[in-house]
Amino acid sequence: MRKLMIAVGGSLVMAAPLANADILGVGANVSYWDSAFSGEVVNKDSAVDIENDLNLDSDSNANFTAYFEHPVPVLPNVRVNYTSISQSGSGEIGLEDFDVIDAGAPVSSDLDLDQLDATFYYEVLDNWVNLDLGLTARKFDGELIVRDQTNTANVSKTTVDAVVPMGYLAARFDLPFTGVSVGADGNFVSYSGDSLHDVNVYGQFEIAMLQLRAGYREMAIDYEDDDDQLDVELSGPFASVGFTF
Repeated sequence: MRKLMIAVGGSLVMAAPLANADILGVGANVSYWDSAFSGEVVNKDSAVDIENDLNLDSDSNANFTAYFEHPVPVLPNVRVNYTSISQSGSGEIGLEDFDVIDAGAPVSSDLDLDQLDATFYYEVLDNWVNLDLGLTARKFDGELIVRDQTNTANVSKTTVDAVVPMGYLAARFDLPFTGVSVGADGNFVSYSGDSLHDVNVYGQFEIAMLQLRAGYREMAIDYEDDDDQLDVELSGPFASVGFTF
């Protein structure tokens, strides 16, 4: 398996002046993301279009985030994020064979993608403008299973398994005295033909410890693992509810 190197160095984080939290801060939220797939999957030099050939359905995917911030200088804050994506569909292979399945065959498909992020970040600004910079280690596992409906012995399995380092950037702008804010955050990496990005923009309303958020998220994966390759994009609206302490 080839290893990805991060496209932005850790010096970006360390070079910026840091703003430490005055007190301990802990928060968590759960969100639902109504995402749609596009792109293709390659298995042993044969490709299938996951939207037009496999007709993978849009689905609501679960996402969980928790963070811990502290006033200790130098030590980074910690953010953990888990995303589980599961979609299925029925379609027909295109004009060329895909792996062991003949062209034109009716198929059923299941695509599962799990991601676990560990992010270590610093607060560069912490007032009505909030800016965080850091590094993320992302563990993702992807699996596409395509079954020939006319010959059940023909089953194609494509897997991608990797730990990827990524840059992390988050910005939020608070509207004074309203509890309303707008922001964006994302992870990015690009190296030697492989690239990933995962970005969301949102509006947020916060009252007491309750945090409500809605926005739009886009994730793109272009990654090769031996003979298997994912070149897919997921995008769609999301909503979340969380608590801060």
